[in-house]
Amino acid sequence: MERREPQTPQGETTRILVEFLEVAVNSIVFLKGVYPSGAFERRRYMNVVVHKARHPQLKEYIHSTVTALQPFIQKGVVETVAVVFFNKDNIPIEKFVFNLKVNQLSGLRVEEIDLMFSLRSFLMKLSVSEPLTKGLPPGCRWEITAHFRTLPEPNSTTKEADIWIPTDTQQWQQPPLITPIKSMSSEPVSLQLYLQHSNFSEPTPTPKN
Repeated sequence: MERREPQTPQGETTRILVEFLEVAVNSIVFLKGVYPSGAFERRRYMNVVVHKARHPQLKEYIHSTVTALQPFIQKGVVETVAVVFFNKDNIPIEKFVFNLKVNQLSGLRVEEIDLMFSLRSFLMKLSVSEPLTKGLPPGCRWEITAHFRTLPEPNSTTKEADIWIPTDTQQWQQPPLITPIKSMSSEPVSLQLYLQHSNFSEPTPTPKN
C-alpha cells in the first residue's frame, strides 16, 4: 500500500478537493453524452454512484490535468476550473464552472468527514442537473480550463506549470447566463458550481463554405 506523506491541514484539504474535482469532471463528461456510455464504468465515491472514464487516453487526460492543479490550488492562485463544451466552430456553448478558494491564512482545520459530506452533495446535484444543460450539436468538443489569479511560473524542478498554456478560446460578446447548481462556504474552503451559457442574443456564427 502506498504511504502518504504527512500534509498540512490545507494540503490535506486540497488533496480531497482535487480528488473530488477529478470525479466531478468525469461525471460532467458522462452527463453530457460526449462518448458512448460504454466508455465509462460505474464506481462508488463518497457513497454516491458515479461514472469514471475507462478509455486510457480520456482517463489520463482528466487525471493528469486535474492533478496538475493541486499545488496551485493549495497556493490559492486558482480562481476557477471549468469544463467547457464547444461547437464545431470552436465557440463555447456551455461551461460547468467550479469557483474555488482555499484560504491559506486560515488557522482552522476542516474535518475530512465534514468536507467529504459537503462535496458529496455536489455530486448528487450534478447527477440530476441534465435538465439545466443544453444538448450538444454534432462535431462538438470539450476541454478543461483553469483561470489563475496569478500566472504560474515555470519551475526547473517540476512540470506542473509547464502543462498550463494560454488558451485561445473565443469569448462570449455578452455576459453569459448563469445557472447556480450548488455552493458551500466554510473556512478554509469555499466552492461554487454553476453553469454558464451564451446569452440568447449572441449571434450565430456564419457557416463556413
